[in-house]
Amino acid sequence: EHEDTGFLLQELLEGQNYGAAAADGTQSPSVSVSRNSPAKRDYLVVAVLCFGNLINFSDGFIVPGILLDIQKYFGLSDGKTGLLQTVFTSCYMLAALIFGYLGDRYNRKIILGAGLFFWSGVTLGSSFITESHYRLFFLSRGLVGIGSASYSTIAPTIIADLFEEGKRTTMLSIFYIFIPVGSGCGYMLAAGMAKSTGDWHWAFRVTPCMGGLALLLLILLVPHRIPRRTAAHRALSISGTILGADEKPDVHRTAMTTWCQDVRSLVKNCSFVCSSLGLTAVTFVTGALATWMPLFLHRAQAVQGTVPPCLHESCNSSNSLIFGGITIGTGSLGIIAGAEAARRLRKRNNKADPLICAISMFISALCLYIALMVAQTNILSTFIFIAFGELFLSVNWAIVTDILLYVVTPRRHSTAIALQILVSHLLGDASSPYIIGAISNAIQARNAPSVQWSFRSMQYSFVICAFVGVLAGAFFLLTSFYIEGDRREAQR
Repeated sequence: EHEDTGFLLQELLEGQNYGAAAADGTQSPSVSVSRNSPAKRDYLVVAVLCFGNLINFSDGFIVPGILLDIQKYFGLSDGKTGLLQTVFTSCYMLAALIFGYLGDRYNRKIILGAGLFFWSGVTLGSSFITESHYRLFFLSRGLVGIGSASYSTIAPTIIADLFEEGKRTTMLSIFYIFIPVGSGCGYMLAAGMAKSTGDWHWAFRVTPCMGGLALLLLILLVPHRIPRRTAAHRALSISGTILGADEKPDVHRTAMTTWCQDVRSLVKNCSFVCSSLGLTAVTFVTGALATWMPLFLHRAQAVQGTVPPCLHESCNSSNSLIFGGITIGTGSLGIIAGAEAARRLRKRNNKADPLICAISMFISALCLYIALMVAQTNILSTFIFIAFGELFLSVNWAIVTDILLYVVTPRRHSTAIALQILVSHLLGDASSPYIIGAISNAIQARNAPSVQWSFRSMQYSFVICAFVGVLAGAFFLLTSFYIEGDRREAQR
């Protein structure tokens, strides 16, 4: 009897598929387990977290939205201008590692609230920095990155604990839609405030007000403690009726591991490692586009003679508005399309998730390369191919996170997300803005100063992004070879 009971419990535990349905779609016929549908409170929590994510990414993309103004105000070269976003991202990724450790062990609501308050306050303070203190402005962006890391690391784990299976994929997709929406709003907010007030500093005084509202909603509407949903926790109510009182799974024992043990386990997880490297290549391209694309478009138009070169403090911000709109539209559509494609195709193929990511990156790399090549002659075609490039680039966001959540055991989720953030940003968007700017500087130094070479230097620098996009697709293809075995191991 005990052997049959143990076998049944194992089936029930392995039946908790974190995001991917079994290939044959079979279920255990022995027991029908009823699950409580998510409460209205759970959807309210997701709404609050999404609003915070909107502010988080709006804050992060204010600087790229008015990069021309900031570059002229502080008198920065392309290399130093790219370093500005590198400082933000570097602090963000290093802090993510700390918050991943804290998020797996301490109250997540308190950490989220403290981070939100901190980065909103620093953003407001940075709006009063004068042109003679550009190093202080660099420092402020690094501090904003630290606050933002607390949110990006911990908020997805709360959603993962509130929902199961396909519902969780949907909720994560909604949460990650606010990455492109927030990013696009950051561009448009920055450009709009700079244009309407004639002073770009006002762009840094809007999101702190929104951050105060988000903090209030977090305090009032998000429960102080949200149970961490591990496989053993999910089986407790079942095992209470199947097993005797002294035969329940030892949840506390299975959850007690050191941080070093968690890291060693994650490094041995091939699906986690390969998908993280794929995401790293994605963030490299995303960081370069986010930082430099509005400036690149302005230089392309200057070469065509449709806009004058930016030689004064108040620069033309129309490209930031257009690029922000493209980011919102294509990013939202890409995330929704990616999640829906994964939901449908994973029923037929357990490797669907990494294959979708790989194909989308190959297409994105091609579109971005074409956009760069036609920029000097046809700006409309450039916008069109950039839109398609961003569309297929955005397909990956929710899917990669979902891959992590079902190939990594739940008690290591925050640590896994933190490590993924560290690696992907260290080698991705922390590096790419500076690398693109440094290459551009080197090309300009070898040629006579001119509008033509100002554009050419950025165009040639950007070509590296197309090749990195192809590399991302290769890593996702490699993930498909390991994903089935790692998923089964995580379920056990």
